[in-house]
Amino acid sequence: MLRTRNVQPSLWESVLPEVCLRLPAELERVDAWLDDERFFAPFVPHFSARMGRPSIPMETYLRLMFLKHRYRLGYESLCAEVSDSISWRRFCRIDIDGRLPHPTTLMKLTTRCGEQAIAALNEQLLAKAVEARVVKTGKVRADTTVVSANVDYPTDTGLLARAVTRISRLVGRVRAVGAASRTPFRDRSRAARRRVRSIAAHLRLRGAQAREQAQATVARITGQLAGLARQSATEAQAVLRNARRAVARMTGRARGRLRRAVNELAVILHRTDTVIAQARIRLAGGKPDSATRLVSLHDPDARPIVKGRLGKPIEFGYKAQIVDNVDGIVLDHTVEEGNPADAPQLAPAIARITQRTGGPPRAVAADRGYGEASVETTLHDAGVPTVAIPRKGPTGIARQTHERQPGFRRLVKWRTGCEGRISHLKHRYDLHRTRLDGLTGARIWCGYGILAHNLTKITALAAARA
Repeated sequence: MLRTRNVQPSLWESVLPEVCLRLPAELERVDAWLDDERFFAPFVPHFSARMGRPSIPMETYLRLMFLKHRYRLGYESLCAEVSDSISWRRFCRIDIDGRLPHPTTLMKLTTRCGEQAIAALNEQLLAKAVEARVVKTGKVRADTTVVSANVDYPTDTGLLARAVTRISRLVGRVRAVGAASRTPFRDRSRAARRRVRSIAAHLRLRGAQAREQAQATVARITGQLAGLARQSATEAQAVLRNARRAVARMTGRARGRLRRAVNELAVILHRTDTVIAQARIRLAGGKPDSATRLVSLHDPDARPIVKGRLGKPIEFGYKAQIVDNVDGIVLDHTVEEGNPADAPQLAPAIARITQRTGGPPRAVAADRGYGEASVETTLHDAGVPTVAIPRKGPTGIARQTHERQPGFRRLVKWRTGCEGRISHLKHRYDLHRTRLDGLTGARIWCGYGILAHNLTKITALAAARA
């Protein structure tokens, strides 16, 4: 059951001195903006109006999530910091002697409401900012970046060894409940780890002949790991069949635990088949398709993305597009799976900005990745008078003359500030790596980071105008 506000009065506020009740300037501005009923509307579809236990107040949840992404805190450290601070307690509308929500409660609320809730929250914030006339759309700029998934650098040997270990653990969970206890299964985790460790010794070899020998040894060990994973998966399939029959016979909590273990085992077996197929392709001299390549067992939507960075030529995660204005307010953002082309994403983003602000921007700037004639034509048709996007490839004399104009060059130079905005979002609002798995998790994580950033920016601009 949805609860929006904490209406219980606290006697401590009448006892504490005024200096203890005063909020920092930034939190005071954000608190005033979040004290609006429109920010509770996105949560209504996710709760029953009459049934269920009352949720934590949504005003408390919103403020806790702002602090989490504003100061880059984990759920446990967030609750600990709020518990020890009187000002943060008052900001989150938690009484001095009140209990804080458990960290797992915040995690469940975040995943339960999903990306629809955070997308609606960002829409409501921008709508309120437009009403307050603090959003400028004279110039906007766009750029893309990679939001890294929460995965280690993926290798065939590492993924195969993890698959063997995960299968063994899930079979152990199934048997711990009392299902498929007589189905034969051998734990090959230790054998897989031993082969992974042996690779490091061979990679230390130097010289051309030694490197060739090391590569042949790594290929041989990879084949052995693929065989171990296939054997474990085959035996686990029999465990899965028998465990599914046992689900109908069980009751109570044991049935729920067994059903969860069975579902997880079915998923991990499917992903193990994919990892084995990828390893076989590479051993045969081929290269797996990067658009469908599995780089993580727990984050199946993450993909390898090449952005041309010197330090990280290949990154693993999701591609995000950020569009901001002269004040640094993020007017639009998207998170997509894989590595889609930049150019087709710009016109829809400008159309969304036009819908939110009531009119198209007067100027749009972007880098050469967006430089296609169709993009510029679409933006002009949408009402954008000035488009500063360098074209890809060789250009004619007329286009070169156009791109050398002072106004065009000023906009292109101003566009480079979007890279600084993205760096600021990554370093100060945790957009460098999503801690939630899957494409939906990445969109939720980035959405709350953008919300915290925009709240900080918009409230400061509104205070300066007042």
